[in-house]
Amino acid sequence: MENRKEKIDFQSSNFDFRRLKLTPPNSEKRVLLHSCCAPCSCDVMATMVESGIDLTIFFHNPNIHPREEYEIRKEENIRFAQKSAIPIIDADYDRENWFARVKGLELEPERGKRCTMCFDMRFERTALYAHEHGFKVFTSSLGITRWKNMDQVNECGMRAASRYSGMVYWTYNWRKMGGSQRMYELSKQEEFYQQEYCGCVYSLRDTNAWRFKNGKGKIVRGERFYAENPVNVDFSAEKI
Repeated sequence: MENRKEKIDFQSSNFDFRRLKLTPPNSEKRVLLHSCCAPCSCDVMATMVESGIDLTIFFHNPNIHPREEYEIRKEENIRFAQKSAIPIIDADYDRENWFARVKGLELEPERGKRCTMCFDMRFERTALYAHEHGFKVFTSSLGITRWKNMDQVNECGMRAASRYSGMVYWTYNWRKMGGSQRMYELSKQEEFYQQEYCGCVYSLRDTNAWRFKNGKGKIVRGERFYAENPVNVDFSAEKI
C-alpha cells in the first residue's frame, strides 16, 4: 500500500456528504475518542475535525486476536491519525486481563454478555485516561457499525463515565446523516484493511464456523482492502 495519497480529502469525490456542525455535550471543546480501528473511526474523526473539535484518539483494544491482527489494525489507525494531524494514544495490549474478565462467557453470542464485558473494559480504561488528562467528554467509534448494538455500546460508555464526577459519554449516533456511508467511502479512498471479523478470538471462531458452513474458506488476515473489494451495503435505514 505504498501509493497512498499524501493528503486526506475528507469530502470524498464519490459521495456528496453534508453533516451539520456538531457541538459536544456541555459545549466542551475537547473530546477523547476511543477508536476500535481506522475504518470505523474515519468518519467520526472527519466530523469532529469539520466541527472544530479538539480531538485526541485513544486506542485500547485488548480484545483483538491474534497479536498479528491487533498490530495491523493499530498501526493503520496510527498512520491515519498521524496523516490527519490528530494526536493518538497507544494504550496497553492488556490481553491477559481481557481473557480473565471473559472467563465463563466464551460461548456467549455476538451482542451478548461477553460484548458488554468487552466494552466495559475498554471504556473503563478510556474514562480513566480522560479523567487523568482533563477530558470531560469521551465517545467511541464502536457504535457506527451496523454489527454492533448501539444501545449496548452507549450503556457501557455511560457506565464508565459515571465513575468520574462531571464526565460525560457522548452518545451521538454516528451512523445517521450519512455517517455509515461516508465511513465506507473514506475506507475505499484510504485503501484501509478490510477486517472480516469483529476482533476477538471467539468472533474469529464463530465467523470461521459460519464460513465453513456456507462453503467459504477460512479467514486470511491482512490480505483484503476496501479499494480492492467493493462493499455493497444498504444504507436506507440509516439516512435520518
